[in-house]
Amino acid sequence: MSNLTYRRVLLKLSGESLAGEKGFGIDPETVSSICKEIADVASMGLEVVLVVGGGNIFRGISSSAKGMDRATADYMGMLATILNAMAIQEALEKIKVPTRVLSAIATTELCEPYIRRKALSHLEKGRVVICAAGTGNPYFTTDTAAALRAMELRCEAIIKATRVDGVYDKDPEKFDDAVKFDHITYEETLRRHLKVMDTTAITLAQENKVPIIVCNISGGNIKRVVCGENPGTIVEGE
Repeated sequence: MSNLTYRRVLLKLSGESLAGEKGFGIDPETVSSICKEIADVASMGLEVVLVVGGGNIFRGISSSAKGMDRATADYMGMLATILNAMAIQEALEKIKVPTRVLSAIATTELCEPYIRRKALSHLEKGRVVICAAGTGNPYFTTDTAAALRAMELRCEAIIKATRVDGVYDKDPEKFDDAVKFDHITYEETLRRHLKVMDTTAITLAQENKVPIIVCNISGGNIKRVVCGENPGTIVEGE
């Protein structure tokens, strides 16, 4: 623990990060690679909360835009996050990392209901807590769910692991002249409409003074972040 900058963090994973090169579904090799990095930091004594999206299986907003009722589409997206959470749980437990999946909607045959005190108890016992089904409410993204769980569970930082290595002034996958930020404030992130997390999530983090660290999901970056390095971009106050 003496080498760690944080005692407890929330790791936000997009559903797409589990799909690997395929771009959809769940790629076992990719999930295994991600879970090895999580196991590495958990073995150091870090308490880890995971929130995973479902975009690799079903994306509620895009389906809503095509005519599906938004609430129905969002509930279907919540079910997709449970599938992803179970895949991560399986991969972690294969490498002897104790986990619990806690769902915001009732699926008692598959996972425990999300209860804050129960989640805190699991963390204190050294288990990785995987939060599924977002907030349990339609019209809220998994970004907002991640920020909410981070506040509820007293996480000291939110790590958003993505395909890119930080926050840029424009999409680096489309523009060669995109400029990366090492540090940026919550206010500037909102003012520039940068796609770090949605507005509600950033506002929650700002009000509670919880930094958001955006970094590439691979290459040991999660360990670097929790040991005090900045391999990506830190979003924080002045």
